[in-house]
Amino acid sequence: MSALDVLPGAARDAVEKALAATFGTVPGEIVPIAEGGSTAFVFRVTHNGRRHLLRAEGEHSPLRNPHQYISLRLAAEAGLAPRLDYLDEQNGVLVADFITQQPLRAYPGGPEALARAIGALAAQLQAAPLFPYFVDYPDIAARLFAHVVRTGLFAPGLLDPYTERLEQIVARWKPTRLVSAHNDANPRNILFDGTRLWLIDYESAYRSDPLIDIAVLLDNFAHTPALETALLEAWDGKADPGHLADARALTRLYYSGFFLSYSATLPRAAPLTDLSAPTCEPFLLGVKSGHFQPRTPDTLHTLGKLYLASFMSGDAVPPLDAL
Repeated sequence: MSALDVLPGAARDAVEKALAATFGTVPGEIVPIAEGGSTAFVFRVTHNGRRHLLRAEGEHSPLRNPHQYISLRLAAEAGLAPRLDYLDEQNGVLVADFITQQPLRAYPGGPEALARAIGALAAQLQAAPLFPYFVDYPDIAARLFAHVVRTGLFAPGLLDPYTERLEQIVARWKPTRLVSAHNDANPRNILFDGTRLWLIDYESAYRSDPLIDIAVLLDNFAHTPALETALLEAWDGKADPGHLADARALTRLYYSGFFLSYSATLPRAAPLTDLSAPTCEPFLLGVKSGHFQPRTPDTLHTLGKLYLASFMSGDAVPPLDAL
């Protein structure tokens, strides 16, 4: 049995074509690897002693970014993403260098050095050739939240205050410039190879407000004022506080929508009437104690409500690798 047997017919044909074009044959060692919440099929391929990443796009989301492969190619050419050996944009298949990663916590110099390196990575991305335009970020966050409202996961009217706050943010959202942006720069998409950082997974990469990536990076890598200062200084150092607060609210709403959309697919006896959630510190203590098990439906639902609460309050959120 081949590892490629999990692929649908058309995808398998495109993958075998990619392997033949890259290696001249179908390599003997192809190992499936997991890729978080993505529907993509991902494999580690070893050929002549060298490792490569093989990725085939999975089922298309209604919010699919049609420009993701252009953005990926531009990022690889700028040295931000691993080198591409093969890219089939039409069929969503790529072969790239495989990054053997080390934990981000092993970054030399500790959290402050990592925060500075993350800020510098954001600056490098935003200086790269401009990614294509897809949609304004507030619109994509609003679409996802509107989907959550429509699912009936929560009782009618319960989410109305959140919709009102979103409308207020959208009304005053006026970016002064747009830059190349990843739009999902969470810790699972930043790899450390022992020497440098790489930014991977460009499914959400398109032209955006520069503070969107900064908001995500601050929430995930800068949990103290000192770390926040280090990251911002390494990036640019100039961020309007009000606009940054709105960017952080929007990104938190987006991730809340991601988690709660999953919750909405699970069977429930009736719409929920309770939006209460722990704050960041008790949630992290719950993860440490084992009360919140990694990536279980209950944990993801709680995390979705926590991020939703923070959309309103501005309180800290746990990093997305806490699970």
